[in-house]
Formats: sequence, C-alpha cells, structure tokens
Amino acid sequence: MNQPSNDTIKVILDTDIGSDIDDAVALAYLLAQPRCDLLGITTVSGQPVERAKLASAICKTAGRDVPIIPGYEDRLNGPTRQPEVPQTSVLPNWDHDTEFGDQDAVEFMAETIRNNPHEVALLAVGPMTNVARLFTKHPDTASLLKSLHMMIGRFSDDSGLPTSEWNAHCDPAAADVIYKIAAPHHTSIGLDVTHQVVMDSSQVKEHFQHPLLKPVYEMSEVWFSARDELKFHDPLAAVALFDDSVCEYESGTAIVKRTSDRDDGETVWSPHAKGPHRVGKTVDAARFFDSYFGVFS
Repeated sequence: MNQPSNDTIKVILDTDIGSDIDDAVALAYLLAQPRCDLLGITTVSGQPVERAKLASAICKTAGRDVPIIPGYEDRLNGPTRQPEVPQTSVLPNWDHDTEFGDQDAVEFMAETIRNNPHEVALLAVGPMTNVARLFTKHPDTASLLKSLHMMIGRFSDDSGLPTSEWNAHCDPAAADVIYKIAAPHHTSIGLDVTHQVVMDSSQVKEHFQHPLLKPVYEMSEVWFSARDELKFHDPLAAVALFDDSVCEYESGTAIVKRTSDRDDGETVWSPHAKGPHRVGKTVDAARFFDSYFGVFS
C-alpha cells in the first residue's frame, strides 16, 4: 500500500496512552505529520478517561482540537489486565480537558467510518477491545475502511521476545475477533520489528526537544524511572502508515492462541502469498528515525 508523498490520510487513533510511553510518541508524530488528517482519538484499557486527559494534553500542546472519546476499560470477557495509568502524574503540569462528553467510542468510530467510506485508516495501538466491539456491533465498518493498521503480535520464533505480545495479551478475545474479520490492508506491526527501533534515555532527551514533544518527554521521565530504553512500538506502526517502505511485509494468516497463563493471546503465524493478513517482517531503523523526526524539523 505505497502512498504518494502528498497523499493525506484520514486517521482514527485507538490507543492505551499512559501506560507505555510509545503511545504518546506516536500521537505526537500524527499531530506533526502534515499528511495526517486526525479525525479522532479513542482510548482503551484501564481508566480510559485518564488516558483521554493525556491525549488532550498533547493535542493542546499542538494547538489542535481533535475529538477524544474514552472507550472501554475491561476486556471482552474479563476485567482489565492493565488497570494503571502511571503517566497521569504529569497532568498537573499541562493544560488538558477533564470532561469528554458521553459519546460512545464504538459509535463514534462507526459514524466516522461510514461518513468517510474507504477513506479512514484505523490505527489501533492498544488492546483491541474497542476495535473488536466495533466490528462485532457494526460488521459493515471493516470493509468500509481504507486500511486497518495495528501494533500487535509477535510473528517469528525469536525466543528473546514474549510469546504473547502485550496488546494481544491484554484482550486475547478481542485480538481473536480482529483476525477473523476481513479488512482492507489488514496490517500488523509486531514485536519482531518494533524491538529493533530503540533509544535509551539520553538519546530521547537529545531528540525530544521540539515543543510538541515536551509533554511526551516529561511522560518519558516517568517511564524511564523504571527502565532504560524506549522501544518505538506504536510510532513504528504510525510511521509505516505514511511511509510503507520502512518495513518489509509478508502475507499470510494469523490466529490467536488462548491459554490460562501469560502466554494467553499468542499470535500464531502461517505465511502464504494470498493470506488475508500482512505482518511486518523487517524494518529499516535508520529510515524509520529519519521519517519520525523529519516531521518535527
């Protein structure tokens, strides 16, 4: 799905911003990307209103009025596996909305997609709860998308990676739904490639000097209090939407394996040329970083 360099893409971002720092990094990119027409942001997983507040802080820093709709907290068949939103500790330092109306996130997504048939890229970078509810309640919306881009899964046998990627593990039933629907350009960016785009805390401090990245950098300090690296999971999915050449892809079929332990939500990959899904297999890390930071220069 190579995009011409001047092609504007309408995007809905579905995000669990506030847990891992990479969601905020991805949102800042979308707000700075001149080719992105960000139609709305829906939040998912534990404390979705608090997550919406963090998205609001970044949008306000960018001077953008983007609809933000808190979505579903619990997974499809159980309580959330991600109840905490540690980065809310920065909210007192940044202007942000505190109320977001009573619109349902799934209804917002359905209405927006139907109003823009075959024009919306749904970029889902959290647990797939909202997206699965969308496709279950409004099955016509999947075929009305321009593309479905997700950060989810692990599609190789690399023993150094978790068997079940976190977004898939946080709602395996929802992940199962999204791999059973047919959607245009059904694309997954998994841990296989996102673990290859990494910065340490000193590199992040050096590169996150743009005004739009200031709240993101402050959020990253919360993240780095417990770890040493930032892996650009969600930003890679976002950049790949606008620069298809940052990754090489493979077609095939993904299924979701259920267990009763931390492996719950494993994505099992079977490559074949005419498969309904495509997954990222390699990444050009240098090109990714050039594409990501290029929108801020």
